[in-house]
Amino acid sequence: MEMRTKILQYIKKHNSVRGKQLCTFLNISRQALNKHLTELIKQGKIIKEGKTRGAIYRYAKSKKPIVQRYHRLYLLTGLQEDIVFKEINMYLNLKRKASENVFNIIQYAFTEMLNNAIEHSRSKNCLVEFFADQHQYGFKIRDYGIGLFYSINTKSKLQKETDAIGELIKGKQTTMPKRHTGEGIFFTSKAADYINFKSHKTNLLFDNIKKDVFVEEKRFIRGTEVNFSISKNSRKKLTNIFNLYAPEEFDYRFEKTKVLVKLFQDEYISRSEARRLLSGLEKFKEIVLDFQGVKSIGQGFCDEIFRVFQKAHTEITIKIENLNPSLRPMLGHVIDNKT
Repeated sequence: MEMRTKILQYIKKHNSVRGKQLCTFLNISRQALNKHLTELIKQGKIIKEGKTRGAIYRYAKSKKPIVQRYHRLYLLTGLQEDIVFKEINMYLNLKRKASENVFNIIQYAFTEMLNNAIEHSRSKNCLVEFFADQHQYGFKIRDYGIGLFYSINTKSKLQKETDAIGELIKGKQTTMPKRHTGEGIFFTSKAADYINFKSHKTNLLFDNIKKDVFVEEKRFIRGTEVNFSISKNSRKKLTNIFNLYAPEEFDYRFEKTKVLVKLFQDEYISRSEARRLLSGLEKFKEIVLDFQGVKSIGQGFCDEIFRVFQKAHTEITIKIENLNPSLRPMLGHVIDNKT
């Protein structure tokens, strides 16, 4: 008999069971059991109540997964993001249902993203949706204003709208430097399992499960739409994320950033390409350049980063990750010969 059929029959017979009971009955490990339970929950065949090893599993009378939703259109004038989150928290009872680390993440992410719509979008109203199902929490914030990438592009005087993506993912990018640090999107993108930003024809997706970032062209939409999700079982902690990029040695200030180099392009030759990549990075004390997926680098490109920029900013530490071994000789040549 198929393993999942056995699980369903056992749960149906006993009304409610714990994982330990199922492991004993089936003579399988907890890890193997969890794979079957996760799939059965996704299919809406069983319901999980509680957290971690103390959870109880029940047979679902309905085959459709239970999803709680909050949906409301807000006027942005005078709106306060913390008040909106309190409304959602009360409606969905998030504080009681979510683990402390996950609750802290969704509270931070939601209030930061809604504040962006309030302060930056120039939209009259904003659609807010929040959902909680058996696996994850998520929200959508949709405004109808100027557009995230267009706003950064205009204020930073970039050549094209998609250039704003590169500035955005570095951190400390804001169109209101006197009122905002520009950290919100950066830290939220690290805290999510998945988060994507849609604006005009551009879709920017952070997939932290695959540890990758994707940019694609989509159908034009007015304004900006943010979609965020995180697993209910996530072990991420905001404090750990902050400490990684705002560590003790920097007095807990946001002084460290990581740049996925291939997001700009996968081949680099010139000094101008290096200067474009480095734009805005002088604000940090430590820069990690992730070269995963980069196919080639030229002497001028390397010299601009590791000699010219480094000489002009001796206080900044530059580190590299995931550089293709075939590209190391070029980088080594520049570093060995810099004066």
